[in-house]
Amino acid sequence: MSTVMRKIYGVIIALLLVAVGVGLQRTGTISLFSDPYAYPELVRLLWQHLYLVGVSMAIAITIGLSVGIILTRPRFRSYTGVIMYVVSLGQTIPSLAVLALVMAFLGIGAKSAIFALTIYSLLPIARNTLAGINAVPASIIDAAKGMGMTTMGILWQVEIPMALTVILTGIRVALVINIGTTALAYLIGAGGMGDWIFTGINMMMTDKLIAGALPVTFLALFADFIIEVLRVMLVSKGLRITEE
Repeated sequence: MSTVMRKIYGVIIALLLVAVGVGLQRTGTISLFSDPYAYPELVRLLWQHLYLVGVSMAIAITIGLSVGIILTRPRFRSYTGVIMYVVSLGQTIPSLAVLALVMAFLGIGAKSAIFALTIYSLLPIARNTLAGINAVPASIIDAAKGMGMTTMGILWQVEIPMALTVILTGIRVALVINIGTTALAYLIGAGGMGDWIFTGINMMMTDKLIAGALPVTFLALFADFIIEVLRVMLVSKGLRITEE
């Protein structure tokens, strides 16, 4: 039965690929991608998109991990509710409103977009870091203390490794959200693939709209795949088997 199902899935995927190819051809998207004059612009916009995502995610991961770890320490646990509420404001406010508010103070350009994207990406990382470390069984921590491990040793060698799957899930969610939201950065003059997406919408140019949306879609799928590869590489096999 599994062999039959694999063949059926293969046929379905093949048909979908043919349908997508026909659609891209009829909308002129393939011609746009192959246009030697459009190609440099595509590379430039894609680089801008990757730059905004990369810088904002690097900052968000640094801050999110730091906040999540600090709030798991006994002396700071009483501040968890207040700090997490402040962190969650970034996603409580709609993304367009966040961009508009930041633009009002920092002006237009990449700096405002990076700041807004960082705020918008913080919550999943900080929340999952906090939840993952807090979920480590107390018995394991007590055993580590009994072995003479220091507080920092327990954090880096016990708590974080055991919470890594949950932490990476938060980073995955934040990264996918960030890639999609970065398309809106065009509205505040930061460039990115949103340039083609919104130009296609405003000018009723389906080829440019699809040509802008496809790279964003593939970037999100590729980012999801990379995080899964990191999970397999970084999380120990024993923990993966237990989770599965």
